[in-house]
Amino acid sequence: MRSDDSIRVYWMTGCTSCLRTKEFLTRHKVSFLSRNVLEDPEAYAELEEFGLRQVPIVTRGDEWVNGQVLADVARIAGIPWGGSKLLPVAELRRRLETMLSATDRFLAQMPEEQLARNLPNRPRSYADLAYHIYNIADAFLEHEDGIPLTFESYNRVPMQGEGTRRTLIAYGRDVQARLSTWFEGPGRSRDWASRAAVYYGDQTLHEFLERTTWHAGQHVRQIMWVLEGLGIAPDGKLGPEVFVGLPMPVQIWDDMAAQPT
Repeated sequence: MRSDDSIRVYWMTGCTSCLRTKEFLTRHKVSFLSRNVLEDPEAYAELEEFGLRQVPIVTRGDEWVNGQVLADVARIAGIPWGGSKLLPVAELRRRLETMLSATDRFLAQMPEEQLARNLPNRPRSYADLAYHIYNIADAFLEHEDGIPLTFESYNRVPMQGEGTRRTLIAYGRDVQARLSTWFEGPGRSRDWASRAAVYYGDQTLHEFLERTTWHAGQHVRQIMWVLEGLGIAPDGKLGPEVFVGLPMPVQIWDDMAAQPT
């Protein structure tokens, strides 16, 4: 049993939900101990006390919650939770499709020789980042095929030889085609208030779609940031209107001073 009542946040650089969790607590003036699992091996050992190997996790004494659900973070931190307002499903679909097609354009601009380069302070390559954006939507489709969302669903990387611009864009377009087919088919009659089989808590399918959309959106912001760091103006750069109304982090990266050059 832990001897103190300190709030600890377990996170890693570049994790969208981790950044949002830290910003949420900071915005409400809640002090917390920062535990970056990529920089401190002991942090993972502490998580294992709870039987966990995932982030973001917020703990207080012997209690823990998944940081992806801000209502739970508010509860453990003693912050009043006023609820949240979801954008309509049709609007979330439009935003997600806009983000995925933009990723095609941005990826096409990425010099092939840069794809293997890692993001600042994170063992994730630019190719992995692009793949992850598409995979976020793919994981939603898998859920609709009866495959529950797990933490590992979001940790896939391209197989050997599949990290080229051509193969990544082909994967992205395949995901987009299947996503459109689903929305025009089973999605038309889907019960969006039904419970989603996701690893991070009690969520409706509508909430899962929102999370899919803003999660992808945050990483699209990152790929635009990467291009700008390389001196490349993003083709059809997405403006704030694409992200407004989504519960996204304010920052694009944990340490903006580490922008790639």
